Amino acid sequence: MRVLGIESSCDDTGVAIIDSNRCILSNIVISQKSEHEIFQGVVPEIAARSHMKHLKKAINLALSEAKMDIKEIDVIAATSGPGLIGGVIVGAMFAKAISSVLKKPFIAINHLEGHALTARLTDQVEYPYLLLLASGGHCQYVAILGLGKYKILGQTLDDAIGEAFDKVAKMMNLGFPGGPEIEKKALNGNGNRFELPMPMINQKTCDMSFSGLKTAVRIKIEQLGMLSEQDICDVAASFQKAISNIIYKKTKYAINEYEKIAAGKTLVVAGGVAANKALRSTLLSVAQESGYNFVAPPINLCTDNAAMIAFAGLERFYAGIINDVSFKPRARWGLEDL
Repeated sequence: MRVLGIESSCDDTGVAIIDSNRCILSNIVISQKSEHEIFQGVVPEIAARSHMKHLKKAINLALSEAKMDIKEIDVIAATSGPGLIGGVIVGAMFAKAISSVLKKPFIAINHLEGHALTARLTDQVEYPYLLLLASGGHCQYVAILGLGKYKILGQTLDDAIGEAFDKVAKMMNLGFPGGPEIEKKALNGNGNRFELPMPMINQKTCDMSFSGLKTAVRIKIEQLGMLSEQDICDVAASFQKAISNIIYKKTKYAINEYEKIAAGKTLVVAGGVAANKALRSTLLSVAQESGYNFVAPPINLCTDNAAMIAFAGLERFYAGIINDVSFKPRARWGLEDL
C-alpha cells in the first residue's frame, strides 16, 4: 500500500509518499520563503499561485525520490482544510484529478489531524494521548481518543502561539518566518531582564491568551528606542521565557482535564512551534513531573509537510473512510467536526 500525500494549506508546497509500514519513501517540501519575506508574512494570493506553479514539480520529485511511477500509487490524500483557501483548493484539485485519472481512492485530510497523528507515524504512539498542537495558526490542547475522535480541552482565545512569535520578530525586524529567529536570539539573551505579563496563567483552565503579551513586548520595544543587539536578544529571551511559563502551567491544567476522560500517559507536541527547543524542554519537564511519556516528532515533521498528510490518509483508508471527489475544500475545519 502506497499513499501519495499533498499539503498546500499555507506557504510550503509539500508532496510525500509513504507505505503501509509507515516508511517515508519521499518527502518533498518546496519553500515559498523568498516570495513572502519581503512582506514579512504570508500573502494568500501569492501562496496559491506558487502552489499552482510548483505542485507538479513536487509530485515528480516525490515519485523520483521514491523510485516509483505514479501508476503504482494506491491512495491519494490531500489537505482539504483548514488553511488559506486558495492553496487548499489547488492541492485538493490536483489530488482529485490524479484520483480520477488513476481510478484510485481520494481522501480529504484535515490539516490539524495530520499534525495530531504525526506521533503515530514517527513513534507509533497508541491511543489515547494528550496533544499540544502549536503552530502559526493554532494553539490548542486536544485529547486524541482515537481516529476522528478528538476533544479540545482548551485553546488560545486570540493569537496563535506561532503568530505571536512571528509578530514579535517583525517588531524587531528579524525577518520571516520569525519563530526560529526569536529562538536563535534568545540563546544569547537574558530572560530575566524584562518582566512580561503572562495572561490567564493563574486561571485554572486550559485556555490561553497571547495578544496581551505581544502588546507588552511592543510597548517595551518602543520604550527602549534604538535597539542594540543585546536588547534584541534580551527581549527575545524574556518573551520566550514568558511563553514557556504559560505553557508549563497550562499543560499542568490540561493533564488534569485529560485524565478525567482518558487513561493514556503520553504527552505529544506537534505543529511548527514544536520545533522550538525551549518549548520542548518545558513540555518534557511537565511530562516527567506528571509521570508521562513525552513525544516530539523530528523537527522536519513538525513544520507543515505532506508525510503527515499521507499517513493520515493511510489511517483513514484502513478505517474505511474514503471521500468522494465532490468534497469541498474548507477554510475552517475544526478537529471536533471530523
